[in-house]
Amino acid sequence: MLSEKDIFNIKTNDEFESIALRVFKFQFENNAVYRSFCDLLFKHPSDINSIEEIPFLPIQFFKSHEVLSSTQPPQKIFTSSGTTGNVTSKHFVTDLHIYESSFKNGFEYFYGNIDDYAILGLLPSYLERDGSSLIYMVDYLIQKSNHPKSGFYLNNLGELAEAIQSLEALNQKTILVGVSFALLDFVESQSIKLKNTIVMETGGMKGRRKEMIRTELHTILKEGFGIEHIHSEYGMTELLSQAYSKGNGVFESPPWMKVLIRDTEDALTLQKTNKSGGINIIDLANLNSCSFIATQDLGKVHDNGGFEVIGRFDNSDIRGCNLMVL
Repeated sequence: MLSEKDIFNIKTNDEFESIALRVFKFQFENNAVYRSFCDLLFKHPSDINSIEEIPFLPIQFFKSHEVLSSTQPPQKIFTSSGTTGNVTSKHFVTDLHIYESSFKNGFEYFYGNIDDYAILGLLPSYLERDGSSLIYMVDYLIQKSNHPKSGFYLNNLGELAEAIQSLEALNQKTILVGVSFALLDFVESQSIKLKNTIVMETGGMKGRRKEMIRTELHTILKEGFGIEHIHSEYGMTELLSQAYSKGNGVFESPPWMKVLIRDTEDALTLQKTNKSGGINIIDLANLNSCSFIATQDLGKVHDNGGFEVIGRFDNSDIRGCNLMVL
C-alpha cells in the first residue's frame, strides 16, 4: 500500500518512476473515471512499463466528473475561478493532510523553513470567493510563519506598504505572494524599494486588466519594486503540488512532481526536450484523485527538467493560477 511517506521521500528519478507506476496501477483499479478513460485507450497496467506510457487524463474531466481514487468522503472541495456561466473545475480532496504536506514540503524544498519568513498575501480575487486551493495554502503558510506581520491584504495597499517597510527595516526575510493585477495596482500606487522581500506572482488578471506576457509584467514589477527578479508559482485547482520559478521564467518541480510535453496534434505522443507542446503533469500528491493530468497549458521542458509555460491552447479558459497567454 502506498503511503504519504513513500511520495514525499522520493530522491531519485528511479524512485519517482517506480512509485508513479504503482500510483498508476492503484488509480486504474480505484478511480472509475480514470479507468474508463484508460479502457477507451486500451491501456492496462500490464501494458505500462514506463511513465511515458501512462495515459494522461484531460483536465476537463475535473469539470464534468468526480475524479476520485478513494471511497472516503471529501474533506474539502477546491474549485477553480471562472467567469459567469463557465463551468468550474472541482477537486475533491479526501485527505487534506496530503495537500498540506505537499505544499509545505514543496515550499521548504525551494525556500527553506517557513518560520524564517513573514508571509504577505495580496490575493483579493481569491479571497472574494470560496474554494480556492491557493488561499488554503497561503493561509497555512501565514499561520506556520508565526510572524505577527504575516497576513492577507485585500485592497488596503497603504497598510501593506507600511508592513513591508517595517519588515524591511528589521531585515526580515519576507515573501509577498500576489495575483498579477493586484501587484500592478500596488506598484502604481506605492513607492517602495525592496531588499529583503521576495515578490512572487501567481498569474492572472482576473478580468481586472488586459492580459500581458510574463516578461512585460515582470519588467514593470521589477522596476516598481526595485528588484532584479520576480518569482512565480505554478499551480492549479486540479493539482496538490506547485512548481516555482525564481525569476528566469523556468519552473522547477519538487521531486514528487514531473512535467512531460505532448504533441499538440497527437495527444498520445510525447515530445522530446526543448520542443513545445501541451503540458502533461504527474503529481503524485494527487494520490486520491488522479496523478496524471493533461493540462490546457502549452510549454516546453529543458534538458535539466525545468519547464517553461508559454501559453494556452486556443479556446481554453484563462483562469486561476495559470500564467498569462503569449
